[in-house]
Amino acid sequence: MELIIVRHGRPNRVEGVQGVADPSLTEIGSEQAEAVAAFLSKSKIDHIFSSPMLRARQTAQPLATQMGMDLIIVENLAEIDKDSNTYLPMEEVKAQGGDDWQAVIDDPDSIHGDVDIEAFADKVFEAFEEIIRDNSGKTVVAFCHAMVAMCYLQRILGYTDRYGLHIDYASITRVQASRAGARSILSSNETIHLGDKVIRTP
Repeated sequence: MELIIVRHGRPNRVEGVQGVADPSLTEIGSEQAEAVAAFLSKSKIDHIFSSPMLRARQTAQPLATQMGMDLIIVENLAEIDKDSNTYLPMEEVKAQGGDDWQAVIDDPDSIHGDVDIEAFADKVFEAFEEIIRDNSGKTVVAFCHAMVAMCYLQRILGYTDRYGLHIDYASITRVQASRAGARSILSSNETIHLGDKVIRTP
């Protein structure tokens, strides 16, 4: 089967809200979502899965609408920051520089606070593997997040560095999965469909 992983489009910045930060897409993020839909709607797709977070669902919806499909929500495709009250786009943190960006350079894991990253990665891996097991011989699309995609790719590649692969907004990554358990990355971080709407992740 083919698993197509799509990161959400560019979301709004949210800081220090009461409760959980669950940002919507910016204008360019919505344009990125439409570009994904225009590109992938030309393919044969059997199911569309999504993280429950708003930015992922908003990115997935144009494709679901074009294909006449319902979104299948998978709780464990939610991002590592799902309980945070702040969402800071990393390209903004880098542009501002200073101590905050230096802290990210020195220890990328620090941006996730006290979240157990390995436990998060375990849940992500199992979520994707369950999708694969349940969709033998099919082509499915899963809309999710950067850390979700990076943790899964890290596991199947055997990388020690979970940040070794960049996953840009609205990018497409393709994984071929066999019944025997083999996992092959056919492509990673495709952005050609975005044209001038590409935003590179630091």
